[in-house]
Amino acid sequence: MSITGAVIVFVLGWWISFLAVLPIGVKGQWENDSTIPGTEEAAPVNPMLLKKVLWASIGAAVITGLAALIIPRLLAQ
Repeated sequence: MSITGAVIVFVLGWWISFLAVLPIGVKGQWENDSTIPGTEEAAPVNPMLLKKVLWASIGAAVITGLAALIIPRLLAQ
């Protein structure tokens, strides 16, 4: 797999992973009665975005690694 292909797979894998982990562990303001006036009740209290970015990066690295192992074997057949 070329560098360009690896970057493309990583970016796609990162977004897929990020969107998969985004809703994990999020609690809305309505769940703990901390609704701030003027905001949506379903807005997250603590979205933990840095943690989710790290998890998405790890997931994308795993996806890219798997693709780097599988794609050359498929093309060699």
